[in-house]
Amino acid sequence: MAVSKKTILSTVALGAAYLLRNKETRDKLMSQLQNMTNRTKSKA
Repeated sequence: MAVSKKTILSTVALGAAYLLRNKETRDKLMSQLQNMTNRTKSKA
């Protein structure tokens, strides 16, 4: 999967701009990220 850093950063920036406008989506995403990080920590 050869995705350039520039592409990833621009995607993250667009996502961040969207989330800053939409609190409900932001809260939902944060809970999903916390679930993912908790899962990866328990596997390691």
